[in-house]
Amino acid sequence: RNSAVPPYKTMADFAPSTGVIIESPGFLPNESGLKNLLLLANMSGMADRVSARKAMITLGLDPDDKKPVGKYSLGQRQRLGFAQAFMENPNVLILDEPFNAMDKASMEEVHDLLQKFKSQGKIIILASHSAADIQKACDVVYEMENGELTLASQKA
Repeated sequence: RNSAVPPYKTMADFAPSTGVIIESPGFLPNESGLKNLLLLANMSGMADRVSARKAMITLGLDPDDKKPVGKYSLGQRQRLGFAQAFMENPNVLILDEPFNAMDKASMEEVHDLLQKFKSQGKIIILASHSAADIQKACDVVYEMENGELTLASQKA
């Protein structure tokens, strides 16, 4: 083992109280949405059944629906990803292409939720190729081109 390389756990550390949505959230396809959230809540210890149910309802999902996630539409899975990120009430949200497969009405609802989240003094980091989503959701915009990060715009 190379002593210059820190132990794995150090390399995996990141800010506490962080919610994350990756481009295509992965869930157990044979379990319900609520069961998936409860499994994740049990692993983190940061959420419970009440917060998981509330997050699903907030995102327009029925926590009592027994349908397995594998039968969800892409938009429903994306909403479940938001519910997972919101259920722990994090201080920081990291969103990677969060609006993929969402219809216009769903996108508007989520943008409203992000504004509420932001009004609570929380931080949202959004990676997106959609100029409209960036303009609507972001106060500070950086662009990555040829491996360089540059400030593109900042709201006053």
